[in-house]
Amino acid sequence: MDFMLSRFAARLLAIGMSAIFITGLAQADTATPPAAWPDTVTTRLQALALLQTLNADLLSHDSATLTLDRWCETHHLQSPAKIVAERDRNTNKPATDEQRKILQVSASEPIRYRRVKLACGAHVLSEADNWYVPSRLTPEMNKQLDTSDVAFGRAVQALHFQRHTLSAELLWSPLPQGWEMGAPVPARGSDLQIPHSVLQHKAFLTLPDGTPFSEVVETYTSEVFAFPAPSVK
Repeated sequence: MDFMLSRFAARLLAIGMSAIFITGLAQADTATPPAAWPDTVTTRLQALALLQTLNADLLSHDSATLTLDRWCETHHLQSPAKIVAERDRNTNKPATDEQRKILQVSASEPIRYRRVKLACGAHVLSEADNWYVPSRLTPEMNKQLDTSDVAFGRAVQALHFQRHTLSAELLWSPLPQGWEMGAPVPARGSDLQIPHSVLQHKAFLTLPDGTPFSEVVETYTSEVFAFPAPSVK
């Protein structure tokens, strides 16, 4: 009897250790890419629904950074979930006359440019170009933006800014126009081929009194799908 109990206890221990090992693997390296999405009509529908969900979420909130924080957490792209900025210090794009008009500044008013990649762990979810008026921010905000890689939305969060969309464009549609009326779905391979850029937003940000202080162009990448395809039961 004691022998049988010992064998039973050993088996339970082995099962427990296996479970811990499997859990550890699941949580180990967030840089490990998930399984590719199979190219089926169902997954194309799922991808379109998710892309439209992200689009709507961005349109209904003032901070793209905080929206991506939530997307990162909801889809378990990193734990703990937090968007960080990877700054490109080698790119410079002077503001155009049209942008100065939107920002309501003269030709001589300084406008600073910032380009960042917004990443959740190993996944770059967005590439953002940002033109902003430093005279309309606090000295501390300008210092953060000049000397660190902090995301713009996080740096100016205390301004309680409002976002005004200029355009929102799906750069990729998983299904062709007219699919609901029988238009043929693209030829399917083994994996769903998602292009690098899938969604682009252009917007400007204003202070609570309506004064504009920033224009942004945000291009969202295929990494927003960097999790296993939803299972259908």
